[in-house]
Amino acid sequence: MAAQQPTIHIVDDDQDVRESIRLLMESVGLPVASYGSAQEYLERFSPDQNGCLVLDVRMRGMSGLDLQSRLQQFPCHPPIVMISAHGDVPMAVRALQAGAVDFLEKPFNDQALLDAVHRAIQRDALRRGEASRLAEIKERIARLTPREAEVMRRVVDGQRNKVIASEMNITQSTVEVHRARVMEKMEARTLSELMRMLVTLEICEGKG
Repeated sequence: MAAQQPTIHIVDDDQDVRESIRLLMESVGLPVASYGSAQEYLERFSPDQNGCLVLDVRMRGMSGLDLQSRLQQFPCHPPIVMISAHGDVPMAVRALQAGAVDFLEKPFNDQALLDAVHRAIQRDALRRGEASRLAEIKERIARLTPREAEVMRRVVDGQRNKVIASEMNITQSTVEVHRARVMEKMEARTLSELMRMLVTLEICEGKG
């Protein structure tokens, strides 16, 4: 399936600002969706939509910082470029510490916004690629029987077949059969490749 083209989601309660950003994004061929409030965006939000969010900090109702906090509850959400006409250092620090790609003060330079949006799109692509890879690894692990999963863990921990057989009270030939099935189901050509999969999974899940 072809990758979905990234969409730039503009959330600002100032219609003139939304229109200005929309025209800028469309001038470089980027699809745009705009929203007059954070709540409107949340109601239409889909974690499957790739792209990025250009988000105003101060809006009527839910603020941009509050929306940023709400989106962090989802495993996958678009990177944020924060904009504000009333920016201050603590506000910018809070947004950036929470993961915003950039914090731009209005009126901003068009090129600065385009550069920030492209960085956000790149970050989103990397994040979604990583998420896809992790889902694939988990799907392969789910194919294993409990005994195969146990053998895999012991093999990756560096145990020899003889030790595994003794501790699991099975024969070495049975261990070898389980190892072969693990490699087949995990689609790993070498032990080092299998280890990289599991290390990647542990590191990424540890981030959460």
